Amino acid sequence: MASYIDNIRNFSIVAHIDHGKSTLADRIIEMCGGLEKREMQAQVLDSMDIEKERGITIKAQAVRLLYKAKNGQTYTFNLIDTPGHVDFSYEVSRSLAACEGSILVVDASQGVEAQTLANVYQAIDNGHEIITVLNKVDLPAADVDRVQEQIHEVIGLDTENAIGISAKTGLNVDQVLEAIVEYLPAPKGDETKPLKALLVDSWYDAYLGVVILVRVIDGSIQKGMKIKMMSNGANHTIDSVGIFTPKKVQLDSLRAGEVGFITANIKQVADCNVGDTITDEKRQCDSALSGFKQSKPVVFCGLYPTDAGEFNHLKESLGKLRLNDTSFEFEAESSNALGFGFRCGFLGLLHLEIIQERLDREFDLDLITTAPSVIYKMHMRSGDVIDMHNPVDMPDPTHIEYMEEPWIKATIMLPDEYLGTVLSLCTEKRGEQLDLNYVGNRVMLIYRLPLNEIVYDFYDRLKSCSKGYASFDWQMDEYRRSDLAKVSILVNAELVDALSMIVHKSKAEYRGREICTRLKDLIPRHMFAIPIQAAIGGKIIARETISAMRKDVTAKCYGGDVTRKRKLLDKQKAGKKRMRQFGKVEIPQSAFIAALKVKDEK
Repeated sequence: MASYIDNIRNFSIVAHIDHGKSTLADRIIEMCGGLEKREMQAQVLDSMDIEKERGITIKAQAVRLLYKAKNGQTYTFNLIDTPGHVDFSYEVSRSLAACEGSILVVDASQGVEAQTLANVYQAIDNGHEIITVLNKVDLPAADVDRVQEQIHEVIGLDTENAIGISAKTGLNVDQVLEAIVEYLPAPKGDETKPLKALLVDSWYDAYLGVVILVRVIDGSIQKGMKIKMMSNGANHTIDSVGIFTPKKVQLDSLRAGEVGFITANIKQVADCNVGDTITDEKRQCDSALSGFKQSKPVVFCGLYPTDAGEFNHLKESLGKLRLNDTSFEFEAESSNALGFGFRCGFLGLLHLEIIQERLDREFDLDLITTAPSVIYKMHMRSGDVIDMHNPVDMPDPTHIEYMEEPWIKATIMLPDEYLGTVLSLCTEKRGEQLDLNYVGNRVMLIYRLPLNEIVYDFYDRLKSCSKGYASFDWQMDEYRRSDLAKVSILVNAELVDALSMIVHKSKAEYRGREICTRLKDLIPRHMFAIPIQAAIGGKIIARETISAMRKDVTAKCYGGDVTRKRKLLDKQKAGKKRMRQFGKVEIPQSAFIAALKVKDEK
């Protein structure tokens, strides 16, 4: 007799941004009766407002559905919807670890994009069976044969059984459901063994405390059971067990091969490490699961509350976000200009933007963000190697033997008519071309680029010079010795630490001049002249001066000798000189925010 586990299918959907991943998930939910027609809405699994507005998936979501196949049997589908953007590839790796198969969705009009490659390779590395689905075949621009050939050439997948669908109208989605039953393997697991479960994700609920998404590998997990987290040895008693259909449904237990959620009255965010193994406290499993590779933040910036009294609120809010997004790191720091805040690490600029927006919306925080920077390695004359996240922490240059910066390997896919402008952009960003291939009328470029050039404005400029058609994916490559310098900004001869930055010497003067010019327009005039300078060490490389506001002291002086006027003007000059010595220049918060939004406005 077939066991219940043979009728389970755990799968995720992988695709490039906007290829119709969340729409396909909607159709599958609708066809399996997860929600009634009246309850359906677009992007059911994108629960955050930001996800709906931007049309992107940020958090992976899991949902259990029942499907009655043509062979008369009922199957349990555990669908995990994954993000498509490069900055959230960590979310993808977690979701794939909980599944045995993947549906690869490719837009039949746009073809294979950079992120399609990155996500499908992750699925292949996890040993997944892959079903190829070509979406949007009902569009006039769809070219199924060309895209099938492209998938075969670029990814190396057999596309003979590829299914052409329209996720929006539901065309052929029933074939996808049958393919899941036929081609994807059932999970392996033994219900009689001690409990072994993978902690896939966790998030904070104001009423329940920490909610944990688990994939049970062996054994079963019941209400009232005492569990142990294997990474930190913490013990908890389970309050509730359940699944999402996408509505929350309480169950008595989850068995081997199943995916669901548990709550155990966990108050501390730090107690749940994503990728951890959960086991029975009394009957422990022999070994922990390998979990998944910890992601390393690559872009760092400071987050400061505009109101200093909000510091503790910011600290709590970051803690709650960290629970839900373990790829994000933070530690306290202080700045002379901005007060107390946090140095935060992100996987990329979109990740930074999303975290900032979530802090604003979910926790009602008003923040100032310092310029993004990356991790530089300082090789000191003493033989030590120091990792530096913040330009302010740079040691005295005389103690540094040399500096290294991170380089990335970027894959850019674009239509060939934009090739020239994209090549000149990569060259301007100090890039080195590794490869250039044609797949039909699309070009696949592989470049090595310094990461600190990417974090400024590379992505925006790539989109604008290719009219939005280029797609971009990258991974860390290596550290290389580089000719870098710290550019400091001085306002009225005082260092403004929040505006310090590390740049390549060839770009130092341009970047320094840009910030000085910007600040000149942003800082209000005072009663004395204010010099704004950019400096490398003791050498000034750029300067702007904000002229003083003048009071006409000679207005009451009628006639008489010119020396009377001269005397009044000299007195005013001496007063202004003294004022400049003791006067403090208040830089308004708005000026900081605007100055830090440095973009190459070429």
